[in-house]
Amino acid sequence: MTDTLNRSAAASAQGAASAQGATSARGAASARGRTGVVRDSSVDAIRIVLLVAVFALHAMMCGVSVGAGGPVLRNALEGQAWFGPVSWVVQIMPLFFIAGGFSSLHHWRSMRSRGATPADYVRSRLERLVRPAIALVVVVAGGLVALSLAGLPAELVATAGFRIGQPLWFLGVYVAISALVPIMLRAHERARVLTPLALLAAVVAVDVVRLSTGVEAIGYLNLLLVWLLVQQLGFHLADGSVDRLSRPTLWGIAAAALALLAVLTVVGPYPVDMLENLNPPSVCLVVLGIAQLALFQLARPYISAWVERADASRLISSVGERAMTVYLWHMPVLIVLAGLGLAANAGFGLPLPEPLSLEWWATRPLWLGVAAAAVVPIALVFGRFERARRRSAERSRASAGMTAIDALCGVAGVALLLVAGFGPVPAVIALALLSIALVGSARVRALARRVTRPTGHLGGALDSDLTRWERVWNRSADADISLYGRIRRIVEDRGSTWSGFARTSTDFS
Repeated sequence: MTDTLNRSAAASAQGAASAQGATSARGAASARGRTGVVRDSSVDAIRIVLLVAVFALHAMMCGVSVGAGGPVLRNALEGQAWFGPVSWVVQIMPLFFIAGGFSSLHHWRSMRSRGATPADYVRSRLERLVRPAIALVVVVAGGLVALSLAGLPAELVATAGFRIGQPLWFLGVYVAISALVPIMLRAHERARVLTPLALLAAVVAVDVVRLSTGVEAIGYLNLLLVWLLVQQLGFHLADGSVDRLSRPTLWGIAAAALALLAVLTVVGPYPVDMLENLNPPSVCLVVLGIAQLALFQLARPYISAWVERADASRLISSVGERAMTVYLWHMPVLIVLAGLGLAANAGFGLPLPEPLSLEWWATRPLWLGVAAAAVVPIALVFGRFERARRRSAERSRASAGMTAIDALCGVAGVALLLVAGFGPVPAVIALALLSIALVGSARVRALARRVTRPTGHLGGALDSDLTRWERVWNRSADADISLYGRIRRIVEDRGSTWSGFARTSTDFS
């Protein structure tokens, strides 16, 4: 922030920026003392705000009613023309990935300074991200099977599974780009400008091919390219590049990005709805991310000052430790609450207003409050999986190749659930893939070799974990000797004097 303060900004802006510097210094110092990783109170706080925004948006999308054919569970906001402009505000995933890039840069640099390898970093990220996902798959798959056995309509169960699985795309993409952080950070350090420009060219090329051919599947290449590019914006935020921009410059960047977004969506070929631009991702999300980055940088001093003034760092840290748990579990909670509403409607006539009706809007505050209250205990219970103690970097001996396989297994497990749903067979396969990602393919391979390794009494390969006493015992087994001979072999191997022992052990002969 020093260069920014030296610029000719307004006095109030200088005061706010100075407050940010003092606050960030105190927060970062305390966080570095606890974890060894630089933290920023404004980034940590905005991640919690974004998480709450995602929860609120998904809760508002939950439309439950009873139609002529029975219960209906649908996206209440889908297809609404007025929602397009609103989506420019509530589509906050670019800023989510920017904040993730900020944290990833500091995390990897901290580990690298302590001698960790890229494989160590990727293993640490996989353990943090995959563990809560495994718990989710076990509980959700089991619950859906139970509902099917209880006689619920198969279509309703399938819809519930689909809705629960929708937010998992974020986990799959986040695992993939987290695994690439060491590579992308090296590219950033060597070519700060060229790297994002090359990614931008690739994103635009994918969009051009998709729009010109009409083959939507091509656009899913941008699931990786778009979010890698947005992550690079987070690197620029973390290394101080954005701090060197003056406030007028930041306002100009935000305005220009929003103007370009308007051209792309109103005049150009892209939909106005930013949620539609998410599937598949398009260059519009990159432009929106640039605007969000500039606006966030403008707000950082005030966010940091609020955290300091409200003494909210402990609350932010507590929620942050369970952020992935909240993200993964908020949708199952919403689906369960929707199911309870349908059951109450069938049981004692609880009214279910038609989605988007005046009554429906009037009940949304109550719905949001009940949903939030239900998520809290779930996050506390299942947050233990995300917060579980992880193996230290020193204990990780996996090669880069094996770690890449682990990351691919994690992504494949999530992708399978997105494509095939939470049925019994897909769930079991997904659990196997996620378990490999968690444990590590190197450890799985070592275990498989140990289980299949031949063992026997005739000099076969023995397990490396056998004790010295067991090895001696088995070496003596190739001869048909008496118990006296076995004991003699053991004692001699230990270097004891046999003659002294024999005088007191004649009973064995």
